[in-house]
Amino acid sequence: MTSPAPRGRRNVRKQSGRRRFPMRYLLPSLLLVALLAMLMLRGYVHSEILADHRVRPPAATDRVPERILDGGPVIDARSTTGPARSLSIPGHHIVLTFDDGPDPVWTPKVLDELKKHHAHGVFFVTGTMASRYPELVRRMVDEGHEVGLHTFDHPDLSYQSHSRIDWELSQNQLALAGAAGIRTSLFRPPYSSFADAMDNKSWPVTRYVGSRGYLTVVNNTDSEDWKRPGVPAIIGRATPKGGRGAVILMHDSGGNRSQTVAALGEFLPRMRQRGYEFTNLTTALGAPSAHTPVTGFALWKGKAFVYAVGLSENATGVLVAGLAVIGVLVLVRFGLMLLLSFLHARKVRRRDFSWGPEPTRPVSVLVPAYNERECIANTVRSLVASDHPVEIIVIDDGSTDGTAGIVEAMRLPQVRVIRQRNAGKPAALNNGIAHSRHDIVVMMDGDTVFEPATVRELVQPFADPRVGAVAGNAKVGNRDSLIGAWQHIEYVMGFNLDRRMYDILRCMPTIPGAVGAFRREALDRIGGMSEDTLAEDTDVTMALHRDGWQVVYAENARAWTEAPETVQQLWSQRYRWSYGTMQAIWKHRRAVVERGPSGRFGRVGLPFVALFMVVAPLLAPLIDVFLLYGLVFGPTRKTVLAWLGVLAVQGICAAYAFRLDRERMTHLISLPLQQILYRQLMYVVLLQSWITALTGGRLRWQKLRRTGVVEAPGVTPGRRRSNDRRPVA
Repeated sequence: MTSPAPRGRRNVRKQSGRRRFPMRYLLPSLLLVALLAMLMLRGYVHSEILADHRVRPPAATDRVPERILDGGPVIDARSTTGPARSLSIPGHHIVLTFDDGPDPVWTPKVLDELKKHHAHGVFFVTGTMASRYPELVRRMVDEGHEVGLHTFDHPDLSYQSHSRIDWELSQNQLALAGAAGIRTSLFRPPYSSFADAMDNKSWPVTRYVGSRGYLTVVNNTDSEDWKRPGVPAIIGRATPKGGRGAVILMHDSGGNRSQTVAALGEFLPRMRQRGYEFTNLTTALGAPSAHTPVTGFALWKGKAFVYAVGLSENATGVLVAGLAVIGVLVLVRFGLMLLLSFLHARKVRRRDFSWGPEPTRPVSVLVPAYNERECIANTVRSLVASDHPVEIIVIDDGSTDGTAGIVEAMRLPQVRVIRQRNAGKPAALNNGIAHSRHDIVVMMDGDTVFEPATVRELVQPFADPRVGAVAGNAKVGNRDSLIGAWQHIEYVMGFNLDRRMYDILRCMPTIPGAVGAFRREALDRIGGMSEDTLAEDTDVTMALHRDGWQVVYAENARAWTEAPETVQQLWSQRYRWSYGTMQAIWKHRRAVVERGPSGRFGRVGLPFVALFMVVAPLLAPLIDVFLLYGLVFGPTRKTVLAWLGVLAVQGICAAYAFRLDRERMTHLISLPLQQILYRQLMYVVLLQSWITALTGGRLRWQKLRRTGVVEAPGVTPGRRRSNDRRPVA
């Protein structure tokens, strides 16, 4: 992990030549493209893309030569000068053919039976299955069987154009080249039957395929094993009559083939006893082998294709596992949030609940400010209106916009301004702590406003001497835009509901920089605000836990903050937050193996933070990725229902969170859109943070542009420029 650069530091580089695309954007983009490419390839080899499941009904046969209709099961239409020939299998020869494989379950069992009885056959494989299970194709070839083409994804070729037929054949050959390093001259059309079933629609396909150099192989004996009629029926239908030779149709894929395997175990020895020989097709015809070795570029192209298919299959498996993980995490988190938030609300809202005698001593409020001229006056006015005695210290961190002068011009007696050279927020807070006069220190941001009761609500838990810090309830003030509304949902549901849960678990990971209070003794014991991370609020909170202090949540200590109003500003803020959180986790990692309060936080708090703030957001977009995949490739209905189920769970949690915070439910209208779009933005931000952390990159503070439109309810508004928007808080 790297340490942050001071907020005011500016890296000014002279641009020479072309501007390079930042690596932090390039890597997420490449990862996204690779993920989409793998999903598309998976859809392709699972016949979910470009698949055509139409089957043409029988047509007239008047254009098919009689010698073909009355001939054998092998059709040789390769000659460009002579007529097509029909070939038959010699007597007492059987060519066993198996369609639609290879199948990872049934093909090995079929091969085992053939090997056991020293028999050979022809496997007509589809490209989709051959590319997914190349090791089975290699086994077929190594054990002496012949392999034929059955197209890539099994369409009825009578519906297809010549270019589509060429594509089906070439892709099927590509899969064979990658799987076994061969190409074949045997072809069987999908949905084919006997030679006398050739009609005016299928015959042109046979002639065209023949012109491309292929023997078309149909059958003259159909076991009808696909109907699963029982082993005796399969054997009976597969047995040739009168000692004639036969091409027998069976299947090693497409469903449960246990009856086929069992039938082979009886059929092979029985037919051998009758004098039959089980051979390859070319052996039975006395022709050269159908296999031709593939070399050179064609071989490497096939291997690359098969490797890419395997990678996409494995990656999809990982994604499915990730989806299962995120599903469990989401349900566990929401379940814990609902249960523990209910317990927290019931505890703190009991009439007899009290932290102890209400503190009445003044507290110091620290306001670190860097170029906050638009907001600082509203911030200070809200503090002056506090119903608890306060000392207000504004630490001007080297502002260049006159922030300190604005505060000084207000001439408020309980407000002090401390000027310092730009050194960053942690240094400003430490400077403020050094100048504070009281033992309770409240910290807030320069773009935030407090309600009159906020400070009083913040300091009440300090009546318990075990409490070292208190987290307040940060609210989005500028929620009138879509981005603001999304952040409002996130603050109420994702942050404040989380804090109720963490309060009960006694492992609060973060005191928000916008509204938090600390016991000065606790800060002194841990060395004050650390500059080691970009998330100093998370860092100091974890340090307090490890030092044995309790950190609690005060739901009524409300502060109104101005959230980022553009995607770029939101990106900058969340990038810093997520990267800083990773830094804090890494910094306090030793807590996992320590004893006492530190060990308890390390074994409870750190895993929760890592799972729910780092891992879960990184995997959450898988829900939307599989939604898109399911919508495109199916099953659409189940996919939509599953996604709506997840959304319903989130909606229930969000509604409960809004009820606890007494917020209007109307903002939840944008929740579905937030889940689709906002989640992707947070994913990319988190991924970029991971890349920055793993590559040792440095991230400086980002100053967000403020408008000063946020005011707290009950605070007298200050003067406003005429072109400012109305406050929504």
